[in-house]
Amino acid sequence: MQIPRLSSSPTLESSLSLSIDLYFSLYNWILKSFQVNPISSESRTLEPIPVSRPIPEVDIDHVENYDKSESRDLVVAQLKTPKPEPVIEPKTDDLDKPEVFHSVTPQPKIPQPDPVIEQKNDDLNKPKVFPFVKALKTTENKSDPCGGRYVYVHDLPPRFNEDMLKQCRSLSKWTNMCKFTTNAGLGPPLENTEGVFSDNGWYATNQFAVDVIFSNRMKQYECLTKDSSLAAAIFVPFYAGFDIARYLWGYNISTRDAASLDLVDWLQKRPEWSIMGGKDHFLVAGRITWDFRRLSEEETDWGNKLLFLPAAKNMSMLVVESSPWNANDFAIPYPTYFHPSKDSEVFAWQDRMMNLDRKWLFCFAGAPRPDNPKSIRGQIIDQCKNSDVGKLLECDLGESKCHSPSSIMQMFQSSVFCLQPQGDSYTRRSAFDSMLAGCIPVFFHPGSAYTQYTWHLPKNYTKYSVFIPEDDLRKKNISLEERLGQIPVDQVKMLREEVINLIPRLIYADPRSKLESHKDAFDVSVQAIINKVTRLRKDMIDGRTDDDFIEELSWKYALLDEGEYVGVHEWDPFFSKPKPNDGNTDSDGSSAEVAKNSWKNEQRDHS
Repeated sequence: MQIPRLSSSPTLESSLSLSIDLYFSLYNWILKSFQVNPISSESRTLEPIPVSRPIPEVDIDHVENYDKSESRDLVVAQLKTPKPEPVIEPKTDDLDKPEVFHSVTPQPKIPQPDPVIEQKNDDLNKPKVFPFVKALKTTENKSDPCGGRYVYVHDLPPRFNEDMLKQCRSLSKWTNMCKFTTNAGLGPPLENTEGVFSDNGWYATNQFAVDVIFSNRMKQYECLTKDSSLAAAIFVPFYAGFDIARYLWGYNISTRDAASLDLVDWLQKRPEWSIMGGKDHFLVAGRITWDFRRLSEEETDWGNKLLFLPAAKNMSMLVVESSPWNANDFAIPYPTYFHPSKDSEVFAWQDRMMNLDRKWLFCFAGAPRPDNPKSIRGQIIDQCKNSDVGKLLECDLGESKCHSPSSIMQMFQSSVFCLQPQGDSYTRRSAFDSMLAGCIPVFFHPGSAYTQYTWHLPKNYTKYSVFIPEDDLRKKNISLEERLGQIPVDQVKMLREEVINLIPRLIYADPRSKLESHKDAFDVSVQAIINKVTRLRKDMIDGRTDDDFIEELSWKYALLDEGEYVGVHEWDPFFSKPKPNDGNTDSDGSSAEVAKNSWKNEQRDHS
């Protein structure tokens, strides 16, 4: 577009008229330059009109052939006068064509949500791909004996396991654990001077040595893999029980929690963790669950908080005693003294236990709990003392036989029934020692075995044990001799046979070898974990969720067969109290006191 040239005028009036004409011509040229609709001559006015934004400055000195007369100031003033400004939307079909502009009504700016990206129809029909499908498909390979059974083991820094064994004297306040960590965690061999044991496979095993025993057994597991994408489960060889044992007395909570927090941080950075957020991971702690369930950040509170860490709630932790009210821990047997390396050693022991002459109707090895008014141990001890068919080993009088594996096993082998009341916590190692001897266990609280070792013991507890509710002794003062003596001989024989048949599942084979035809406690535990992870993976693929799961009723779920629903149970009165982390007490007192008393008992045992 050509800019109009200005002509000279001798008079002010004509000059002003020309200047105004020049103004509108120049103004329309400027509007077009900024893509603004030109104004018509009819709309000419010198009155200021408000606009929404200022008109751009124009350098009028650079307008071609402009005669810089006295009208300059007027023209500039006119240029700076606000004019109404419509919102313009240009067409851009062809830049060479005459410019055409269209006014649109300005609209307020409304915040828009993020765009929704619609999934293509083809993608909607495709099944969701899960990273663990490869592991599940290994079960379809019938020629692979390890299909669906592979286990991947994390290569943890040695501070989480082996370094603890190098400092074995610090693992217990009262016990020198160095001798108990020898022989792959079995401890020193037992001498068989009294002929109580068999010739091979017997060791002075500490009841809290499962950490190292289990880890060493894992090294012999036949289906280990270095390819985590094939793994049915992932093992974390952290010695959690040894870790807490060294810091329970005289250390602040920061020290007690340090290794657990460090472990979780290490695991969460691993690619294996991201596959299921740790729900396919498991570890072992050879102590009771209450040592890992500190309820607060108070320095005086007991234990560490490993099992309350969010990451640990996804993992499965195997302990020698689990919580009835929590879902992230599972009970496995206490270690006994017997660790066979061959199937023949197991068969020989079972045959021997089946044919023993048992002269005592019932027996008990233990100490009273005078500080616990709810304990029934006092009544049991009194009945053993006052019965001609009862045998007692009192452990609170410094009697060395109570701490002698030979003396304890000899008493169990010569008894038909072995009494197993609660100790400081629900469970006792003694229950497994007695069943190893073919002695039928008598339990007084379902938390001592029935709701604990659901992987290793039959759900039908009447097949292998006798249950006598605590209140029968506490309130009814029943006679144990009379109650047990009324059981028919044929039933006693069936109970004993079942107990002896269970022996392989309750013992840990020598970690340096492997049984061929028996599944030991380790094998049963690993398979149970694999089954748990496999079910969870299949549920994820099928879109099934556990929204109705009530964690406080965990003990009930463990007793259900597939397809059964949680309902009223005969043992509800035993577990009806608030769970420990509510700050209230259960039937044993607070979990912290239970755990602390357990350690006091350990101190007494080794004093």
